[in-house]
Amino acid sequence: MSTTDEAGRRRIVNRLRRARGQLDAVIDAVESDASCRDVVTQLAAVTHALNRAGFVIVATAMEECVTGPETGKNRDGLTTEELEKLFLSLA
Repeated sequence: MSTTDEAGRRRIVNRLRRARGQLDAVIDAVESDASCRDVVTQLAAVTHALNRAGFVIVATAMEECVTGPETGKNRDGLTTEELEKLFLSLA
């Protein structure tokens, strides 16, 4: 993956690390015979974290492709955060 924005790269790595931690919690819950509700709650958290990380990856690539990393806005003038809200509203 190529991203020239170090802050964007850190955001992606942080989100993936958060997802990894949540996945570890799912595994621990299953191994300790936790309730179905607890397992599903943890699994939903993992899914959400991965979706967020995926969005950041896609948005960063789109931003660099459309405008270049130096502007921080796409052709419609939307920031990455605004694109994220729009993208997640579709889910």
